[in-house]
Amino acid sequence: MGPYTDKHTNQQISLSNPSHTGSDGISRINFKRKKIPSVNELAESIFGGNKTLLARAITLIESRRPEDHILAQELIEICLPKGPESIRIGITGVPGVGKSTFIERLGKMITGMGKKVAVLAVDPSSSVTKGSILGDKTRMYELSRDPHAFIRPSPTGDSLGGVARKTRESVILCEAAGYEVILIETVGVGQSETAVHSMVDFFLLLKLAGAGDELQGIKRGIMEMADGVVINKADGDNLKQAQRARTEFERALQLYPPKQNGWLPKVTTCSALNNEGVSELWQMIEDFIKSNKESGYFNAQRREQNTNWFLQTVDERLKSSFYEHPDVKAKLDKLVNKVGNNKISPFKAADLLLSSFKKN
Repeated sequence: MGPYTDKHTNQQISLSNPSHTGSDGISRINFKRKKIPSVNELAESIFGGNKTLLARAITLIESRRPEDHILAQELIEICLPKGPESIRIGITGVPGVGKSTFIERLGKMITGMGKKVAVLAVDPSSSVTKGSILGDKTRMYELSRDPHAFIRPSPTGDSLGGVARKTRESVILCEAAGYEVILIETVGVGQSETAVHSMVDFFLLLKLAGAGDELQGIKRGIMEMADGVVINKADGDNLKQAQRARTEFERALQLYPPKQNGWLPKVTTCSALNNEGVSELWQMIEDFIKSNKESGYFNAQRREQNTNWFLQTVDERLKSSFYEHPDVKAKLDKLVNKVGNNKISPFKAADLLLSSFKKN
């Protein structure tokens, strides 16, 4: 019997011993599943631009299984020095601002220039069901079919800052696969996009005209991080309003102190729906990257980001070691119950739990 094609994955699965009969007399088919690739095989496939195994590798690094964690570390070490010097762009904005349509237009323009683009799209996870829709490939239908583009949706899970838990590692794998532009779409929660800012070269903020932000100083925290602001949906009846919003944002940006690299954030308008203003934005990004490389700020920022990544990893490992400690596990539920019933203060409970960890 020939290979069986799985209708969901479109992959061929070999069949063996099709006439095998069980003890109950029922004939069964034995499936010979595809071999799980080794770390070296995954790495070589990534270097060769295999999208399927790149996605599989990202799944590996996102896994919380201890055995997968070890393999993921090995894979990152192999891939880290292999990637080209890419441009990492973070894109944020409130839900409804048109991030997906904008990214698809920008991505298609980049691939049209002969470059490879990877989109790491982060969807919010439900605090109740813990699930995510992960519908970015559907929203970016044209780009998802582009042979020079790769789209990977990931859930935020319990991660803060608008990105997924392993977005940094995913960037490394995409760069190793030869993607020259990495677009990171955040969940768009507004003020907590700090994590993505610490892992990109250019931070882009998408805004809508008439949202009221112009009169509020435009959310100071996130505006100070932005390297560029785009007023999206500048078309039809909204065009004049978008142009007025651009002027207001430009005035507001003048009130902020200059950035370390001397760059003055620029504001532009765009209609992703009509594919207008996208090329002008890309020119802004290229000017920014060129300026930073000439001044040496680009490499200095990358070094600082690696240092932050290291320190963040140390924090994560310490937290994980703490909660996995047997004495902590033994006392945690009891202390949680006492705190919940006001039998002990949270501060005292924390001291008791930490002392269990410290004495070992």
